[in-house]
Amino acid sequence: MKWDVIEVKKIAPLVLQVKFQDGTIGKVRFENSHLTGVFEALKNPAIFDQVHIHNGAVAWPGDIDLAPDTMYAQIQSHGEWILR
Repeated sequence: MKWDVIEVKKIAPLVLQVKFQDGTIGKVRFENSHLTGVFEALKNPAIFDQVHIHNGAVAWPGDIDLAPDTMYAQIQSHGEWILR
């Protein structure tokens, strides 16, 4: 799918750069207010740094992932996705 993530890298604390199957590139920014519930583990830099791609989605250990279709739509519209 065009929104499958093919590259992900951490570029700053709580900031990722992603590249999609169709060549679209953008940023994903986490605000501290979003780091609750399942995402609370990402407060730990050692966990956040373990970002990887799993089945076309940005993921971390512990079954944490981001919906690639929503991420793609936000990046297409705004150049980045800010998770608040």
